Formats: sequence, structure tokens, C-alpha cells
Amino acid sequence: MEGAIATPTEDKEPLREMSFYDHLDDLRKVIVQSAVVLLAAMIACWFLSGRILEYLIRPFPVDHLVFTDPIEAFMVRVRISVVGALMAGFPFVLFRVWAFVSPGLFAHERKKILPFVVASSALFYAGVVFCYLVLIPIVLEFLLGFKVPRLDPMISVNSYFGFVARLCFAFGVVFQLPIVVLVLSIIGIVTPAWLLRQWRYGVVGIAVAAAVFTPPDVISMIAMGVPLIVLYAASVALAFVIVRKKPPRE
Repeated sequence: MEGAIATPTEDKEPLREMSFYDHLDDLRKVIVQSAVVLLAAMIACWFLSGRILEYLIRPFPVDHLVFTDPIEAFMVRVRISVVGALMAGFPFVLFRVWAFVSPGLFAHERKKILPFVVASSALFYAGVVFCYLVLIPIVLEFLLGFKVPRLDPMISVNSYFGFVARLCFAFGVVFQLPIVVLVLSIIGIVTPAWLLRQWRYGVVGIAVAAAVFTPPDVISMIAMGVPLIVLYAASVALAFVIVRKKPPRE
């Protein structure tokens, strides 16, 4: 039509043009807003740290924990506040990072990345919850079963919290395995058929990861390895579906 102006389609151009200083200003807003939210969450977690600590101690099979330094109990509650703030504020920070990055992406890229961002957050929390509810009680009962009549456990609250936090974080990280498999399959570095053929090496890699991220006992390794093998198989099956639906390149 005469007089019509050709405009770039959404699939071919980013959402809007931004200068370097616009990017810096947006980045500053992301950092400031994330810091404010994390600080507010940390303050809220401080007032709830006593209840959170009581809840964290529930899987411990012995009557009570101890602290061997006058400042230890205080520092544990500070650590709970920091870790709790990071856990609670993680979705907001991830959302702000996503909002910062998305204007520079193509429309089809935004549609693909957002589900992965949501799935990554969900898998991280699923790993943490699985570790706390399933793995930690089993591991503690197994490890404390090595005591003898004249050898009683006297575990400090700082050691216990560090043990729980490390395991929960490790499970949150390793539960990202399906995301890694899907991304590698979509961008073409690996294929689902190749992953299926290399399942033996995948199992060995999962066993090595379980040995690294868990305490040195068989029960912990099995408790981490079995869910990871299930996740690996499910992610390969999902990769077959997604890659099969992927439109061919022009």
C-alpha cells in the first residue's frame, strides 16, 4: 500500500533500541531493587530465625544440639537469615534479571528462555525440599548409628546447619540436570539419541557427582544418585519430544 512504512517484525528485531547508558541505568535498578528485596527478606528471616532453626533441627535424631562458643548461636541465626533471604528472594532476583535481559532478545528467544527460567527455579526448590525431607533424615540416622555405648554424639548447631545447608544447596544444583540436558539438545551440542547411547557414561558421571556432593557414605550416594538417574532419563525423553517438534532451520 502506498504510504505504508515497513516496520521490523517482532521475530526479527529486539523489543527496543537502548543506548549503553540506558543499559547501565537498568542494571543499576536491577542491583538496587534486588539488594533492597534481599535486605528486607534477611530482616524478616532474622525475626523468624528461631522458628526456622527449630524446624531445621527436626530431622536430627538426638534430643538436642549444643553450641560450644558464646557467639555461635548468634552467628548461626545470622547465617539462617542470610541463607533464608537468598532462598526467599531468589525468584524476584531471577525475575529482575530476566526483565533486564529480555528486551535484547528476539521474540522467539524470549518464548524459549522464560520456561527454562521458571523450570530452573522449580527444580532448585524441588531439590532442596527433597534433600531436607528425604535424604537428611536417612543420612543422619545412618551416620549416627556408628556410635558405641561410651561414645555419644555432641554436635554443635553450627556444624549441623552447615551440613544441612551444603547438602540442600548441592541437591538444588544437581537437580538442574534436566535443564542442562535440554539446553544442550536444543542448541545442537548433543542429540537425544547420543545421550541415550551414552547412558552408561551418564550413570558413571552421576555416581561421581553423588560421591562429590554428599557425605562419604553409600546411603547418601544412593539417595542422590537414584533421583538423578530418573531425572536424566526423563530429560532425555523430553529432549526427544522437544527436538522432534523443533522446526527445521531455513
